[in-house]
Amino acid sequence: MEPWEMREWHAEYLDACNRHDLDAIRSFVDPAVRRAHLPGGADAWIADLADLFDAFPDWQWRRIQLVAEEDRLAAHVRGGGTHVGAYRGLAPTRRHVNVAEFAMYRVTGGRIIEFSGSVSRFEILDQLTGSSASR
Repeated sequence: MEPWEMREWHAEYLDACNRHDLDAIRSFVDPAVRRAHLPGGADAWIADLADLFDAFPDWQWRRIQLVAEEDRLAAHVRGGGTHVGAYRGLAPTRRHVNVAEFAMYRVTGGRIIEFSGSVSRFEILDQLTGSSASR
C-alpha cells in the first residue's frame, strides 16, 4: 500500500474501533497477529477490545498523528471513556479516563500482522484508582 492508502486504511480501522464493531475490527487483524508483550492472535486482540468496550461503552479514539512508511504505521491516538463496567477486576467508578496511546503496526494485505506499542491499561487503572499503585 502507498502511504496515502495506509492513512485511509487506518482511518477505516479507527472508525470500526469507534463503532465498537468487533467483526469489522477482526477483518483488519491477521488471525495470527503477533503482539509484543501480549498474547498473540486475533481472538486475543478482539477479547481485549471486548473487555474494554464492556467496561467503557462510550470509549472513543482520536488520531493525533500517523506516520506511514512501507508496510509500517506509527500511530499516536488518544482514547477515553467512562468506566461503567468492571475492568481488570475493578468495579465501575463512573470516572472518565483519557489516555495517550502509541502503536507501531506492520500491515500486509490490509491486515495487521505485527503490533507493538504502549498498552494503556496501566494508565487507565491509574486514572481509575487515583494512584500509580496499580502497576
